[in-house]
Amino acid sequence: MDIKKIVFSPRIVLLLIAVITLSWVPVNPVSEVKYEMNKEHSVLSPLELLKNEASAIYKNIKLENVGLSFNVFEEAYIGFLNLKNSNKINQDASILSIADFDQSSKTKRLWIVDLDKDSLLLNTWVSHGRGSGNDMATKFSNQSNSYQSSLGFYVTGEVYNGKHGRSLRLDGMDNGFNDNARNRAIVLHGASYVSSQAIKSLNRLGLSHGCPAVPVELTNEIIDLIKEKTVLYIHADSPAYHSVYLNYEEAGKRLLAYTNLDSTFQVGI
Repeated sequence: MDIKKIVFSPRIVLLLIAVITLSWVPVNPVSEVKYEMNKEHSVLSPLELLKNEASAIYKNIKLENVGLSFNVFEEAYIGFLNLKNSNKINQDASILSIADFDQSSKTKRLWIVDLDKDSLLLNTWVSHGRGSGNDMATKFSNQSNSYQSSLGFYVTGEVYNGKHGRSLRLDGMDNGFNDNARNRAIVLHGASYVSSQAIKSLNRLGLSHGCPAVPVELTNEIIDLIKEKTVLYIHADSPAYHSVYLNYEEAGKRLLAYTNLDSTFQVGI
């Protein structure tokens, strides 16, 4: 056999060129793309990253179209991130519930969203406590026998059957504002006075003893969506209310750390 013929055979030469060329192709070209994407995000400050992400989720879910203001959503999202960072909720939790008591009880002022899927799961009525006002809630309390609603961040607890049927316990996370929820038996439950019929009769929803009461026909669905340590945020524009979980900078740092650890994270997508 003639060695020279083998070495200089055009077929062999082409094969060698192909092997050499392939050896220079990155093993995972997608990794480089993700790395470059992360590099771009790293130039954003934590606050900029937070605002970009909150705005993207808000627009993707089209929450403006269903009556939820961006400012209220952003507050709820900040609290969600900080509660997750504090290990108050499951690290894989993605459900966020928001009640806006600045709105009339006649409006559907409860929203349940899935942050991972950028989707609105449910939008319906929710009642406030009789001590807080009639159609509009204007007073809030953490005190027993006040019959007032309590503002702030809650983490959902266990499901049980009580005088209102299947109900969901709530643990208040804000000291001095709703941390007495367990002692007050503030729970999520269904009530017949949370309905279109009640609105027609009273020109508002009926009133609870301080619990966030929801339509009877939706109670099981709502409980199953938000049970097992998810976040519920009850909002109202009250100058007295403040929360350690409304820390924009800390929430932004969590997002920034997440983008650095998970190269698949994309802001605004």
